[in-house]
Amino acid sequence: MKKDLHPDYHFIDVKLTDGSVIQMRSTWGKEGDQIALDIDPSVHPAWTGGTSKLMDTGGRVSKFKKKYEGLGF
Repeated sequence: MKKDLHPDYHFIDVKLTDGSVIQMRSTWGKEGDQIALDIDPSVHPAWTGGTSKLMDTGGRVSKFKKKYEGLGF
């Protein structure tokens, strides 16, 4: 097997949005570095089961709905 083929896999500190810090293994940074997350599983709707609103940027959603309103979707 080739030498130095795989990146270094080490422990880093991950700071969640609520301020708590957990330790994970990663190839990011160096041993003991800390990364702060903007979005994490404790608050993101994809993991918490929350509902999200559909943002209508430039009226695209309403334009789509108007175009296909007669099809019964």
